[in-house]
Amino acid sequence: MVFRSFNGRFLAGVALIGFMFAVAGCQSSDSSGVLNLASQKQDTPPAPKVTASSLQAYCPKVTLRDGTAYFDTYAKGGQGDQTKIVYQASISDVTRDCSRANGSLTLNVAVAGKVVPGPLAKPGTVTMPIRIVVLNGTDVLYSKLHQYPVQVSDMSAATQFVFNDASIVVPEPTEKTYQIFAGYDEGPAKAVADADKPKPRRKKVQVVKKKPAPTEPGGSQTSISDIPR
Repeated sequence: MVFRSFNGRFLAGVALIGFMFAVAGCQSSDSSGVLNLASQKQDTPPAPKVTASSLQAYCPKVTLRDGTAYFDTYAKGGQGDQTKIVYQASISDVTRDCSRANGSLTLNVAVAGKVVPGPLAKPGTVTMPIRIVVLNGTDVLYSKLHQYPVQVSDMSAATQFVFNDASIVVPEPTEKTYQIFAGYDEGPAKAVADADKPKPRRKKVQVVKKKPAPTEPGGSQTSISDIPR
């Protein structure tokens, strides 16, 4: 009875040891697999590159800068006097459309808004200075000032308008870094008004004429720094 009991315990012990080795082997294999998987998860995937297809679909957004959405016209000598306002114009929406051909990007930028009659309004034409600018980083690719006329006849309601510049052609972008700005720009108009003011008579003195700042063809400026912020 003792021998049988010992023999049974021995066989059971051998079987248990064999089972433990088998389990250890399985755990070693599983552990190796887990480590390999963890090492794969630690690999950082490469940053996605800008593809040709994404650039083909890329059309820069139009931004309406702060301070350029409103334009007031005043009666002569009433600048800044709310009771002397003739018309108040505002821009409510901007959009654009893009097309590509021969390495160039053609943009059609649209500006929508309204003109509201002021206290001194009367039927006629309101000319609004609207500037469109295209930038690539800090480089100015396009800048043009438009004197856009709006015919106003109804003095009891706002007159809607839609302006668009469809002749913007710039190099086709290689990165998504283009920006389009739109807004009212009263800078040149103020400069003209100052030039028209009568100058006081003075004794003849030697005058050194300053060279005018470079301008775009047609008299438009080449910088957005003059657009009121």
